[in-house]
Amino acid sequence: MIIDFRSDTVTKPTPQMLDAMLKADVGDDVFREDPTVNQLEKKMAAIFNMESALWCASGTMSNQVAIASHTRPGDEVICEQESHVYYYEGGGIAFNAGCQTKTLAGDRGRINARQVLASINPDDAHKSHSSLVCLENTSNRGGGSCYELEEIERIRTVCDEHHLKLHLDGARLYNALVAKNEKAAEFGKLFHSISVCFNKGLGCPAGSILLGTQTFIRQAIRVRKVFGGGMRQAGFLAATALYALDHHVERLATDHQHAKRIGEALQKHPLVKKILPVETNLVIFELIDGKDPKGFITSLKQKEILLLTISDKRLRIVTHLDISSAMVDHFLETLDQMQL
Repeated sequence: MIIDFRSDTVTKPTPQMLDAMLKADVGDDVFREDPTVNQLEKKMAAIFNMESALWCASGTMSNQVAIASHTRPGDEVICEQESHVYYYEGGGIAFNAGCQTKTLAGDRGRINARQVLASINPDDAHKSHSSLVCLENTSNRGGGSCYELEEIERIRTVCDEHHLKLHLDGARLYNALVAKNEKAAEFGKLFHSISVCFNKGLGCPAGSILLGTQTFIRQAIRVRKVFGGGMRQAGFLAATALYALDHHVERLATDHQHAKRIGEALQKHPLVKKILPVETNLVIFELIDGKDPKGFITSLKQKEILLLTISDKRLRIVTHLDISSAMVDHFLETLDQMQL
């Protein structure tokens, strides 16, 4: 039995999800004629109380489509220095949108309104035009940390006062909603656009949704087409998202409980020097000085337990749909046997 903590993207569709795929009513989504995609887009727009939505193949695509739709070449995008849109999307902001970035040092991946205000360029021909702020909730490299709604409200006020758009990379937004007992519509009021992944915590094989106004989504459809993202019978994948929305949201609390158990064990372990606070389903930690993270991972891999390094010092564990309580028990027992 392999226990795979590398990411929540490694999950396999459940039998019930596969059944939903087989029974999906499909059409040509490029013609906007796939009834299951249309149903998903309408449902997500209603959940977030936003005007319109667009299905995309991945979270990277929905983020990049959003950034390219909000900006013009030469603009500047403001984001946290370890945010996914900057750190993990292949330089897409520059390549796809022709924009430069201004990266800010946040608190576990979260920036605040004061930082955003200070980073906005003056109206000066020598400076790039600050046009977009991107937030990430939960923050991947921040250990699954969640924004407080009050801080997002303050950031939105700064954006409104200075005519900037505000985009949310909500790849794991449902984890935040469950952990903080928040409502999706609260986020719909605060952002000009939101990207939500189905292929992470919700356990789908692929897919992400982009939300915004009708005008914004019309532009996003054009950009998605240019990116090669116009799929045909995408309803087979959209059906998995519809199933997940009905069956996989509340169970995210179980993933969070598993992560907290692991975090508590790591906190006490003699090999662990530091662990970031555990809020959702991500656990990021550092080993004591002189202990090689790659060697630690190799040792666990020999016991069929998989995890990742995300830097030369930090390791990451992600709990998800395919991690059971028994797997967590086995991992903790294995961890106990690993000594100095």
